[in-house]
Amino acid sequence: MISIEPKKLQHMVRDILSTQSIEIGCDTCYAQLDQFVELVLEGKDASVAMPLVSAHLDVCGACREEFEALLFALRSLSQQR
Repeated sequence: MISIEPKKLQHMVRDILSTQSIEIGCDTCYAQLDQFVELVLEGKDASVAMPLVSAHLDVCGACREEFEALLFALRSLSQQR
């Protein structure tokens, strides 16, 4: 019998219930991440312009970390100029 910690099971159920009929995976998100970050840096509402990327970032910690790292790096570069 497989045993799953209650907290992990809770997260799995939440992820299943939050799955939408139209979603993108990590590869697609990563390929569009630079465009998403550029919109954020321009002060535009990236979540409206790219809702599938935004939705993916809301549920995927790994992609969210990539987004935050890229955003931080580009902001740091722009401040150095």
